[in-house]
Amino acid sequence: MPLTLRLALRDWDYMTPLVLGDVRSERLDIKVDRVGTLISNVAHDPSYEGAEMSFSRYSQLRHDGDDSVVGIPNFIMRGFRHRCIITTKESPIRRLSDLAGKKIGVTGWRDSGNTWTRAAIRREGVGIEDAMWYAGRLTEAHPITDRLDGFGRPGRIEAAPGERPMVDLLQDGGLDAIFTPFMPPGFFDQNSPLRQVLDDFRAAEVAYFHDVGYVPGMHLIGLKAELVREHPWIMDELSEVIDASQRMWLQKREKYADTTPWMIDELRRCAADLSPSWNVSGFEANEKMIGDFATELYEQRILPRALTPADLFPWHARAK
Repeated sequence: MPLTLRLALRDWDYMTPLVLGDVRSERLDIKVDRVGTLISNVAHDPSYEGAEMSFSRYSQLRHDGDDSVVGIPNFIMRGFRHRCIITTKESPIRRLSDLAGKKIGVTGWRDSGNTWTRAAIRREGVGIEDAMWYAGRLTEAHPITDRLDGFGRPGRIEAAPGERPMVDLLQDGGLDAIFTPFMPPGFFDQNSPLRQVLDDFRAAEVAYFHDVGYVPGMHLIGLKAELVREHPWIMDELSEVIDASQRMWLQKREKYADTTPWMIDELRRCAADLSPSWNVSGFEANEKMIGDFATELYEQRILPRALTPADLFPWHARAK
């Protein structure tokens, strides 16, 4: 009888074949709950055996010696971050280096995506000490929560003034730029007052890819350690099923490309700009990316000790 595995995942389109049952495992009965907000810690949640989780927060667990969650090096959320820096259309900021000395808003200081975005501008000479940072909610619709997460420093990293939405602060001149993976409502309208800092962010991202050799990973799947100890095969089985779901979804996108007028061109451009292995899962294929992320966590003072890829994924490093 297949082992039941209950997962909490965001609504990633490539999980559709898995959710619909088009992709199955003979060893696992996978039940997916679609969640908008990641659960805080799957080890303490009786509803799930596994869940999507932040790479940064998983790294914190490993740093602290918390072995209650075992991460799978299958990065179900990846993305370039150059496109995630926005400003106003009237702003003179056109290059990442122009962010030096500016007031920058972030939606969460330790978020994996923002860690990678700071890594991108650090490559252009703008470190944490070279800007003034504010953490807050993107728009009025987002909740007021502690987005500093203990990393605030007066005069350098502070909460958004008056808890005002950062989009409002940006348009009023209280911020010069915002880091956000999710664009505010109306951003893509022709009359939007906002734009991405880089006019050709795609060229910058392709250059970044050819330089570092990977697309940054933000989220992975964590499993309860007690389950992994009892059924160690479950990690590879789940990873293979997810990979199969992704492959099927890509095939369907190539076949049914009329969801947007230029989808087929986008697929062609991705094939031309990225190597076929850009989204490969597994420890060895992602070891450099994992190591670079661990370095950034240390250099950005999110973790006080530098970790190695083997520290983060000991099960998979031993099997290497």
